[in-house]
Amino acid sequence: MKKKTAVFENLSDFYRQKDWFYLTVWLSGLLVCWIWNFVYLNAPALRQVERGFINTVLISLMVVVFSAILGWTMIIVDHWLARRFPAFQVGLQFIFNLVRSIPQIVGILMGYVLLTSLHTLGIIHSELIMLVTMAAIIALFVFLEVFDLLAERIAYFRRLDFFNAMRVCGISERYIINREIIWRSSLTHLLNKLIAIFGAAIFLLCSVDFIISVGLSTDVSPVDLPVTLGSLLAKIDSKQDILAIGHSLTHWDYIIRLPFAHLQGITIAFVIVFTLLCVYYIANGYARRIRQ
Repeated sequence: MKKKTAVFENLSDFYRQKDWFYLTVWLSGLLVCWIWNFVYLNAPALRQVERGFINTVLISLMVVVFSAILGWTMIIVDHWLARRFPAFQVGLQFIFNLVRSIPQIVGILMGYVLLTSLHTLGIIHSELIMLVTMAAIIALFVFLEVFDLLAERIAYFRRLDFFNAMRVCGISERYIINREIIWRSSLTHLLNKLIAIFGAAIFLLCSVDFIISVGLSTDVSPVDLPVTLGSLLAKIDSKQDILAIGHSLTHWDYIIRLPFAHLQGITIAFVIVFTLLCVYYIANGYARRIRQ
């Protein structure tokens, strides 16, 4: 009886940690989905889905890394310019505000036009370099979220007595900002923001690739870009699979055929939505846990 009680308590504690719980749900759901596709989806389509998922996750992870590096670097540069060259700091803020004024999807599409041009000219050949470039383009339009977070944290701690006390002790501002404020006092907030950026990167990547693949942007050729979940969703086979869901709403007996006859499109749509939903709950759960 005591063992059962201990098991239930452990499960209850695990459920209360929403970030770990939904991370487990996400990984388990992906595993079940892959097993189902391995059994019922044809091998070429399965390889395409696997490749698209790996590329999507890889690009999104690189976006997270690039955003963290850019945000941290730019906050140090901004702080240094504010002390030494205030006029240049105003110019840097103007550039940041200009980037903020551009819709993210529009800015990423403009970057993809440049990427396709470089690929057409033969400057970029490797698929890995294209993946890195795609991640860098997306990071340019999302890293300001990291920058703004760190700016808020620095402004908050500068109002506290400990900042001036450490300055009186002869400790440099660079050390205080990097070590005491960002690394020791803001790391959990930064991780929470990076989790959210991971979800935003998946959404933006799939949205832009879908727009390109369906032909709404004629300046970029989907043939020139690596396969992602967004580009796979725009393929004719996947679109027919998605339309089959609408058909099943008026023909209930057709629902049973969806997981077998229209597996590719349904799988891609499910993985995108399921991943975004789980990342949202992971970020919220982590935010609640660090507040406790």
